Amino acid sequence: MGQRIHFVVDPQGWCCMGLIIFVWLYNTIFIPKVILFPHYEEGNISVVAVLCYYFCSLFCIASLFRASVADPGKLPENPDIPITEREHWELCNKCNMMRPKRSHHCSRCGHCVRRMDHHCPWINNCVGEDNHWLFLQLCFYTQILSSYTLILDFCHYYYFLPLKKENWDVFVFRHELALLRISAFMGLIILGGISRLFYTQLMGIFTDTTSIEKMSNCCEDISRPQKPWQQTFSEVFGTHWKILWFIPFRQRQPLRVPYYFASHD
Repeated sequence: MGQRIHFVVDPQGWCCMGLIIFVWLYNTIFIPKVILFPHYEEGNISVVAVLCYYFCSLFCIASLFRASVADPGKLPENPDIPITEREHWELCNKCNMMRPKRSHHCSRCGHCVRRMDHHCPWINNCVGEDNHWLFLQLCFYTQILSSYTLILDFCHYYYFLPLKKENWDVFVFRHELALLRISAFMGLIILGGISRLFYTQLMGIFTDTTSIEKMSNCCEDISRPQKPWQQTFSEVFGTHWKILWFIPFRQRQPLRVPYYFASHD
């Protein structure tokens, strides 16, 4: 089952996503150039440390682009509603379309999204049933990459042996301190914000509650776990194989669960 491409025309979202790409590109270029490669050449770190950084960087940008262009669960104009599930559908008062319960209308995108969690300007897309797993991967790998970058910034000055030869790039050598301070500042800001968001997302999955439902307090009974956490995570990631929860280079196969997930009247 191929994943449909979903593109949101929103200048504000483009700016936010462009800022994230800039931070990623900055660290992907300068951290290896200032820290990884010079210390690897002098034997202070192993090739494993270099490869791990690039793997984290690759998984981070892959999950970002996939979460940005993936269809979050946009409902078709004329949905085919099974007779046995009609009682679990309702009429949207904004677009006058039938939608399964726990769907919400995104005013920025202009359509309803199945099990919508929120609209995220940082990926310029809604976070819904079909791309929630990619958004979680993005949060996870962003934390890993930011933490790794901060550790390297710290070790460069306080743990690694001083470099014996000057960096061949004159610009990098002269502005090394400024470049690493900028990297550390951006790493702290992103790590702090993403860690809080990731924690909120995990708690939402554990309790089978979306961010919109938490803010609206529309369903008191969903504040309590109704399913084992393995089941809720498997439904989000589309597989029971836990190792695949960390792989962004795959297609999500929705598990056989009803559209509405649970009835909340």
